[in-house]
Amino acid sequence: PDCLPLQFLSYLGACDRLLKQGYEEGQVEEAMEMFQYSEKKAAEFLHLLAQFNDMGFQQNEIKEVLLLCGNQRDRALEELVMK
Repeated sequence: PDCLPLQFLSYLGACDRLLKQGYEEGQVEEAMEMFQYSEKKAAEFLHLLAQFNDMGFQQNEIKEVLLLCGNQRDRALEELVMK
C-alpha cells in the first residue's frame, strides 16, 4: 500500500529522536514494537526503564512490571519493591 513508506519514515524518525535522547538502539526498537510504534508510549517506557535501572532493579523485572502496569510509574515502583 501507498502508506507503508510514510509509516516507515515516521517509525525511523521516532527511533532517531529516541536514540538522540541516549537510549540504546535495541531498547528503542523493542519499545517501539511493544507499544505498536507509539513514540510517546515507547519514550515513557524507556524513561522509566532507565530510572528504575538506576535504582538498582533488574531490567527484565522492570520490563515485565511496566508492561503489566501500563507505564504507570507509582504502580510499577510498588510492584518492583514488593518483588
